[in-house]
Amino acid sequence: MELYLDSADVNEIKEAFELGFLAGLTTTPTFMHRHGITDIDGTIVELSKIVPVLQIEALGATADEIVAEAKRQTDLGLDKSKTVFKIPVSLEGLKACKRLRDKDFLVNIHLVYTLQQAYMAMAAGATYVCPLVGRSQDQGLDAISLIEQCVETVNYYGYDTKIMFSSVRNIEHIRNGLSVGAHTITAPWKVIKQLTNNNLTELGTKQFFEHTRLMTRQVRDVVTDVNPTVTKADSIHDALVKMTLSGFGAAAIIDETGAPIGIFTDGDLRRMIEKEGGDSVNRKVGDLEFKIPKSIEAGALLIDASNLFKDSQVDTLIVTENGKAIGMIDIQDLMNLDKY
Repeated sequence: MELYLDSADVNEIKEAFELGFLAGLTTTPTFMHRHGITDIDGTIVELSKIVPVLQIEALGATADEIVAEAKRQTDLGLDKSKTVFKIPVSLEGLKACKRLRDKDFLVNIHLVYTLQQAYMAMAAGATYVCPLVGRSQDQGLDAISLIEQCVETVNYYGYDTKIMFSSVRNIEHIRNGLSVGAHTITAPWKVIKQLTNNNLTELGTKQFFEHTRLMTRQVRDVVTDVNPTVTKADSIHDALVKMTLSGFGAAAIIDETGAPIGIFTDGDLRRMIEKEGGDSVNRKVGDLEFKIPKSIEAGALLIDASNLFKDSQVDTLIVTENGKAIGMIDIQDLMNLDKY
């Protein structure tokens, strides 16, 4: 099934066709008027150089006028094999369609609202027949059924005509068009951009990125220059100041070589104050009982850090390099890898 863009916004058109697989562009005088375009011929020529196939209006009150307009526009420098002339369905329009098709012009008979109109366009050899779904539904008509009937007619009788699903308002219209077998759909860019959206897809993609980062990035890629450390000779108050300034809820306790020998956390602080009162912040760090802290080398993969967080049930790891504490990572750092 062909997918066309329905637009007259040059910037939008350029963006959309970067996809590389849109079949072409449909546009109307109404679109051009809406975007303040006054040089219609100039715009048509510009668009013809951007898109693979361009569908434009060939208006006229009689078949002669319509044919003359199609030829005039072709003489602007348009490639006849890549230009489709859109003609509203009418007896004069169908007469013009037949004459243009006999000379190998491509024709889209549009503003179709009934199967009878579509049949006449097929009989006249129209390249495309274009029912307007959104507009039909606005009038209370069963436009999806009409599209299905048109497709069945083409397939049953073997007409060399494509049924184009147009006047698309939402992504449900695209699904409807696919379900009934439309040969072509032309849709606004705002709708086309939504066609790949799905919350489960987004969640899965995010998960893939996160897991890839965990398996390819090192701990040093996420550790910051902030390195709150204290020695046993420092006071608890000193530790609190460094924790506050660093934004971490912990400070590494190091020995004279810089090696980590313990960790003091805000949880330790709460428990100490509850047990000993506020004056306990004046105690020395060395007066505390502490265990060997959980640490990880800067060159380790983030997946190793993730596993260590899970196995040790801690929220903060001391990062070391050559045995010395160089910083810390928090479990939240692994949950916000898209920042790095």
